[in-house]
Amino acid sequence: MLKLVIILLLFGVLASLFSGLFFLYRDRGAGHRTVKALTVRVALSVTLFVLLLVAYWLGLLPPRV
Repeated sequence: MLKLVIILLLFGVLASLFSGLFFLYRDRGAGHRTVKALTVRVALSVTLFVLLLVAYWLGLLPPRV
């Protein structure tokens, strides 16, 4: 279940990144949609990072040697 959440968050980050690129190209930098898309990307990235840290701390993700 944890791996599925991690993969979904990664796909969400990529989708938000490419939507930001699309809005930047389409709006020519005049709209706020690019900023919103990149804000979502940052929020998803921080959420993913915190989730990975907590999962490691709880022992759900064992370290690889």
